[in-house]
Amino acid sequence: MRAVIRFTLATAVVLTGAACSSDDAAGKQPQAEAAQPSPSPTPPPEHPFTGKPVEQRRPVLAVKIENTSAGKPQMGVRSADIVYVEQVEGGLTRLMAIFSSKLPAKVGPVRSARISDLHIIPMFGKPAFAYSGVQSKMIPFVREAPLFDVSDSSVPGAYFREPGRYAPYNLFATPKKLLAKTPQASKAGDVGFTFSDEPPPGGTPQKKVSVRYPAARFTFAWSEKHKRWLVEQDGKKDMAEEGGQLGAPTVVIQWVKTERSQFHDFTGSYTPLVHTVGKGTGVVLRDGQAYRVRWSRPSEKEGTTYTTADGSPMPFARGQVWVVLASKKPVAP
Repeated sequence: MRAVIRFTLATAVVLTGAACSSDDAAGKQPQAEAAQPSPSPTPPPEHPFTGKPVEQRRPVLAVKIENTSAGKPQMGVRSADIVYVEQVEGGLTRLMAIFSSKLPAKVGPVRSARISDLHIIPMFGKPAFAYSGVQSKMIPFVREAPLFDVSDSSVPGAYFREPGRYAPYNLFATPKKLLAKTPQASKAGDVGFTFSDEPPPGGTPQKKVSVRYPAARFTFAWSEKHKRWLVEQDGKKDMAEEGGQLGAPTVVIQWVKTERSQFHDFTGSYTPLVHTVGKGTGVVLRDGQAYRVRWSRPSEKEGTTYTTADGSPMPFARGQVWVVLASKKPVAP
């Protein structure tokens, strides 16, 4: 099955001070100095994850979230600063939501971690990482990773079973309790993003853009009314438990290499390893337009930068950012 970015418009896609002398000697009285305007207050700095004003930077919390129909509607995703979409076993996907500027009351369903998470997390310093379980062979990798473990086995008091749902899709967490156990978690820092109020030149107007995985399909539909790309998955609107359809002002479709890792589940299905370090191409969606970009991440401890054809930083719209990690040729390891 080939990866698809489907542009639904009929247009072709081309992502491409005056000095005064003294009059005292002449008997004139010196004039009073004009009142100087008071300096305007310095605006709060921008949050590095969203580009919105922020008084202070808070600790980072990463949460692994179920992303199949059995676990929907999800809670807390709409409050995330960044949402990563990653391929997992069977060609399905799972989310890793990054929180810092604000925290939802609840988040979930919380699910197990994957090896690809451990390659993304280092760009956030040493954040708190919430998940539920991990393959036994992966435990040493989690212990060595730069993170604070706030899984359900490490901080059980921060988790609860949501009534009306069935296991394993009923495990949720309280973010405030998770971070209360890790006050030393890294605060939000530069991860390579840049932001602007206005879109740059060179975009191609689009109404809908689709991305395929081996067993999942995402469509991002531009809403002029909401100024967001609304999320649809497998032909259905992706609704939030809190109400409304999930969506973001900026969506990054980042083409990455996906291959078989050394880990597999109990059925023998191998876990994909998504490579997020290196260089590649992608598409950035903002303000109803699509931009061809190049991405670069030199090492795991560094963030990912996105540039346009002339090498200029690609500015995102302010607000939540979705990063869709996909392969041009979908691979089911």
